[in-house]
Amino acid sequence: MESEVNSEKRIFAPGTDGDDSQADQFTRGSLDTHQLSSDPLDQFHVWFKHTQQANVYAPETCTLSTASLPDGKVSARIVYLKELDDRGFVIYSNWETSRKAHDIRTNAYAALTFHWQDLQRQVRVEGKAERLTSEQSQVYYDTRIRGSRIGAWASPQSQVLKDRQELEDRVKQVEEKFEGQDKIPVPDFWGGMRIVPEAIEFWQGRESRLHDRFKYTKDEKEPNGWKKERLSP
Repeated sequence: MESEVNSEKRIFAPGTDGDDSQADQFTRGSLDTHQLSSDPLDQFHVWFKHTQQANVYAPETCTLSTASLPDGKVSARIVYLKELDDRGFVIYSNWETSRKAHDIRTNAYAALTFHWQDLQRQVRVEGKAERLTSEQSQVYYDTRIRGSRIGAWASPQSQVLKDRQELEDRVKQVEEKFEGQDKIPVPDFWGGMRIVPEAIEFWQGRESRLHDRFKYTKDEKEPNGWKKERLSP
């Protein structure tokens, strides 16, 4: 009886109940060294362009993973990549009260994961986080709709609220503060965070789970500053 109960509690995705022949196969592409750029940021641009050509929904969506020290507890959340410059991957958020802000204050290392199911591709980014200046953050902040700019000021992200009304009251107070102002200054606790990569992996699904994986690792000894290696799936 106990084994039957335990079995009922087990959850399998469709086609993965022990019969791998029924599982979805990855057959939409392959990846080899000659197809890759020498610079992983250039390669990311290439793959991101492919997502746009394939009409992948919201390809800028990614998972940001952080870990606090000294307890080492990991947390993850979905965010949007907003910029990719010659130093790294930029996202925007609250950097005072959020869980990720706490994590990064104690441990600057973070990871991003992009999953593009339509192309059967994944990109993993690992590196160190650094804040953008207020001037840099203001440029993006000005492109947001007014409600989102007000919300950035009003929300003590991740903090406990008594009820919804408390949040709405905070929004009303901020709206009154900036009434009649088209130009709203970016909060000093809100802005851009750049993940400066030390490692980037490109993953292309292949049949029978024999995927193609290539990892770029920062290495100043290499001519272009990156070492590229194929990994076992």
